[in-house]
This record gives sequence, C-alpha cells and structure tokens, in this order.
Amino acid sequence: MANTTFNGPVRSENGFQDITVNATTGAVTVDATFGATTSVTNLTTTNLVFTDQNHPSTAAINATATATAAEVATGYITSTSASPTTITLPTGTSLGAAIGAARGTVLELYVDNTAGASTVTIAVATNGILSSAAADTPGSFGDLTIASGVTGLARFTIMFSSATAYVFTRTA
Repeated sequence: MANTTFNGPVRSENGFQDITVNATTGAVTVDATFGATTSVTNLTTTNLVFTDQNHPSTAAINATATATAAEVATGYITSTSASPTTITLPTGTSLGAAIGAARGTVLELYVDNTAGASTVTIAVATNGILSSAAADTPGSFGDLTIASGVTGLARFTIMFSSATAYVFTRTA
C-alpha cells in the first residue's frame, strides 16, 4: 500500500494501529494502538516527549524507607506520615533497569505530601547524583525537603547519563 498524506485532521471512531508485517511469514504485529487508551508495545524510537502527566498508579511511602524502582517508576509518590520521613531513591542501576533507561532518558517524579503532617526529604542513592544546579542553589533546585499540607507538592527530574546512573534536580 502506498503512503498517504492528509491535509487536515484524520479522524477515526475506533482508534488507529501502527503495525509491522513480517516479510517472511506475513504475520502482523501491532506495535502501537492510538485511541481513548493509548498503548505502546514495541518502542524503539528515541527522543520522545510525553506531556500527559496522568499517573494511573501511584506509590505510597509513609515511613522512612528506600523506594523501590517500581515505586519511583510510577512517577508519583504520596506520603501521609505524621513524623519526618526520608525517602531514599533506588540505585541508578535498579531504576535504570526498571524503566529501560539509556543515556538521555528523563523521568519526572512527583512527591505529594499534601495529606502528610510532617516533612518528607528525598535522598539519592548509589549512581544518583545531584545536578550542578541542585548543588549550586540548594534552596531551590537542590531543595530536597517537601513541606506538609497544601504546599506539599514537589516535582523532580531524573535524567540518566547512562543506563545505570542518573542526575537528580528539583524542578518545582
């Protein structure tokens, strides 16, 4: 089938599928489905930008602990602790493996302490370092403490310099 170029919106009531056809067997593999619920099953493209920050699953960490790679990979951690809590991030190796990181991979991590009664502090682990912005301006990019109550929201950016090492910065 030939390529088709459209001028104007392309619409479908039942979504779209990106497929691959095996040249030898003719077997069809669905690589991505685009619709009300979008899923990607075989992703090899680099330099993707995701703007939808909907987090269908979150992790709750309500006491001092090391977060698992799976908890951080949700992109959203809540805490409702009544006492000060420190959440240590997983190692670069385990977090990188959990999200399939490579050099240039970026993960946004939100920490929600609005229902907490005390502060939450984030700490980095092995193969995780604070960015130069965080080290140079600890009161903003390097502020790793999240207040409790209505102002208790923070966004952090985790940028991978390799598959096993990340740089950590507070971005909001």
